[in-house]
Amino acid sequence: MIVEYIRYRVPTAAEEFEAAYRRAVVPLGQAPQCLDYELSRCVDEPECYILRIAWTSAEDHMVGFRSSTPFAEFFAEIKPYVSNIEEMRHYEQTIVKTEPTLFDWAGGAEAFEQLTEVFYRHVIADDLIGPLFAHMSPGHPKHVAIWLSEVFGGPDRYTSELGGYPRMLAHHLGKHIREDQRRRWVSLLMDAADEVGLPGDPEFRAAFFGYIEWGTRIAVQNSQPGATPPAQAPVPHWGWGVAPPYQP
Repeated sequence: MIVEYIRYRVPTAAEEFEAAYRRAVVPLGQAPQCLDYELSRCVDEPECYILRIAWTSAEDHMVGFRSSTPFAEFFAEIKPYVSNIEEMRHYEQTIVKTEPTLFDWAGGAEAFEQLTEVFYRHVIADDLIGPLFAHMSPGHPKHVAIWLSEVFGGPDRYTSELGGYPRMLAHHLGKHIREDQRRRWVSLLMDAADEVGLPGDPEFRAAFFGYIEWGTRIAVQNSQPGATPPAQAPVPHWGWGVAPPYQP
């Protein structure tokens, strides 16, 4: 990741400038190279603004974004204010206060392997969803642990070693999973989380459950007859959302 800072001095027509950027950030936010953005106005010198944009890389910004349709739309809105730019630079982050990933908070790869080992023991003994996993490979629980680890901020082993999103998608296509089966899967997983001692703080469990609920609903949709989900997509990355971990 690289961070771009653009310093503007806009001595007049501040409302028009901000309105132009409200329009400009629509195509900016749609660009895959843009991770996030923020426009701030100086309290001490109200004519000064700082635009911060986090890019996937400097090359992605300078080459990928600037040759794209979103850039043309973005630039059309902010072009009248280019002459107001006083500085425009890319910066690498050096000292950053960061939150622990959900992966680290949970206890790392070992915690997720314990979770899926216990979970799938309950799954195969369950009358409702056990038949769905009657022909499960011996390595399936560990593969799911690797998937969850990557989703929650751990190593990208599912992507680099196990086929990434297309492999996970293939496990659900044509399975016609029912809603009652989905709910039982979620219930057993949350019980397994208690059994193996995953962190029980409200912030972690809310984030953990949020992904499980989201992911299983997508799995149900993708499993239906005639479903046409995208064939290529990245493994999702799940964070704390609105409630980061409580750290006294």
